[in-house]
Amino acid sequence: MQTLFRYNWMVREEWYKWCENLPEAELLKPRTGGAGGILKTLFHIADVEWSWIMSIQGKPDFQEDFEQYRNLQKVRDLDATFRPEVEQFVRAWNEGLERKIFEDRRPDGSMVTDAWGEVMRHVIAHEIHHVGQLSIWAREVGKTPVSANLIGKGLMDSLPGRL
Repeated sequence: MQTLFRYNWMVREEWYKWCENLPEAELLKPRTGGAGGILKTLFHIADVEWSWIMSIQGKPDFQEDFEQYRNLQKVRDLDATFRPEVEQFVRAWNEGLERKIFEDRRPDGSMVTDAWGEVMRHVIAHEIHHVGQLSIWAREVGKTPVSANLIGKGLMDSLPGRL
């Protein structure tokens, strides 16, 4: 679990760097799919990750308004604010949390029950899904997207026998 969160964070940082070379108008341009644009999707990724991690722990969640974060540095700063608490939770993850129950009331009043492990995997898959959309948009603006390759990122360097 930790490896895939670390992978997502590494790729997200690479996307932030990639965005530095794009005019703000392209970052904000409305696009089909994702959360509606490059910067808005990066904002959405960080916000959703934090929201789910807070929600399963029963901690207060709030909905950030993208209009307050309409530039790359503000989105990065928000992510940097959220990351320590998310990372602390991910680092403390253990097998005993896998089947812990999370109950959530939907807007329609219905109750949904999920295992914490299921929610954590959803958060991982959610970001990977949106990174695919970012890759398509990168090609639309004539740029090479950030590599989605997990291999070669050094995420498993602590394995026995690894140099």
